[in-house]
Amino acid sequence: MVLLKIKFTQQRRVHLAQGLWLLSWMAVLWGGIIFCLGVYLKTELLRRAEVMDNTAIHVVPNILMMVGLASICTNWVASRVCQDSMDPTRFPRWKVPLLAWFAVSAVLCFLLIAVVVLSYALQGSLEDSLKVGLRNGIRFYKDTDVPGRCFQKETIDRLQMEFRCCGNDNFKDWFEVQWVSNRYLDFTSKDVKDRIRSNVDGRYLLDGVPFSCCNPTSPRPCLRYHLTDNNAHFSYDYQSEELNLYSRGCRQALTNYYMELMNATGPGVVSVIFIQLSVLLSLRYLQTAVETAMALEDPEGDSEGYLLEKGVKETIEDLKTNALTILKFGQVDPAAAEGSSEAADVEKDEKDAPPAPAS
Repeated sequence: MVLLKIKFTQQRRVHLAQGLWLLSWMAVLWGGIIFCLGVYLKTELLRRAEVMDNTAIHVVPNILMMVGLASICTNWVASRVCQDSMDPTRFPRWKVPLLAWFAVSAVLCFLLIAVVVLSYALQGSLEDSLKVGLRNGIRFYKDTDVPGRCFQKETIDRLQMEFRCCGNDNFKDWFEVQWVSNRYLDFTSKDVKDRIRSNVDGRYLLDGVPFSCCNPTSPRPCLRYHLTDNNAHFSYDYQSEELNLYSRGCRQALTNYYMELMNATGPGVVSVIFIQLSVLLSLRYLQTAVETAMALEDPEGDSEGYLLEKGVKETIEDLKTNALTILKFGQVDPAAAEGSSEAADVEKDEKDAPPAPAS
C-alpha cells in the first residue's frame, strides 16, 4: 500500500521543483546561521574554560557546527536535484545519491532535536563544572607567580566585573580562602601573625573581598575589609546593611548567561528542523513523481508521487531484511569454511604423497 499518494501534473511538478529550490536555499542560509551560533557559543565557552572543570557542555556547540555545515551541503545538493528534475537525461543520475541524501537529512533532523534536548539536560552538568572551576579559581587567585596560574587573578577579576558577581555562591566565599599572596604580607606585623596563628592551616584569612566585587552603582564608597565588624565602619550593620558589593554569585551569573545563549538558539534550531523536514518530504515527492512519469515514458504527462512505496510496517520489515542480508554477506559460513579447509588438507596430502613406482 502506497503511503500518502498525490497526483501531479507537469505544471504541479514544475511548481514543486521551483518552490523546493527556494526552500533549499533558505535551508542553506539557516544552516549558515546555525553554524555561526555554534561558533559563537563555542567561543564563549572557551573564553572561560579556566573556570570550568570539564567540557561536557561543549557537545552542544560541536553538534551545532557539524549540523550547520552538513545542512549547507545537503541542501545545496537538493537545489541541484531540483534543477535537474525537469531534464529526463540528467535526473536519473541522482537515483542512488538521493538514497544517501535522505539518510543524511534524517540524521540531521535527529541531531537537531538532540541539541534542543541536551541544551536543557546538561544544565546540571554546567552548574557542577562551574562550581568546581570557580572554587579552584578563587583558591588559586593569589598564585600570580606560579607557572600555569599567573593569569588566574586577572581572569577572576575580569569575570566578576563583567558579570557583576562576587565569589562562587556569594561574597562570603572569599572569607574561606587566602586570596592575598604571602609575598605581599608583612610577617613582622602583629596583625598578620595573629591571623595566621589563629588559623589551623596557617592561612591568612580575611573578612574581605577583592576590589572586583565592588558595585560601582552603590552611593557609598566600597567597603572591602572588616565586612563582619560593625564597629569598623561608621553607620554600618553587617546583618542588615545592603552591602555595596555584588550580591550574586558568579556560578549563578555564568549559568544564567550560558543557558540564555542556548535558549536563544532554540527557536533557530526548531525552525531549521521544520525547514529540513519540509525539504526532505518535498524532495521525496518530487523524486517519486518524476520517476513515475519517466517509467510511463511520458515525462510531460500526469504522474503520482508518494512518500513510501509500501506501508510503514512493510517498509520497516524490508529494511530489516536488507540489513540482515548485508550482515550475512559479510559473515563466513562455518560449514563452508570447514569444507574448504578439509578440501585444502586433502589437496595437501595428495601433493605430499610419494609418486607411484612405474610398472
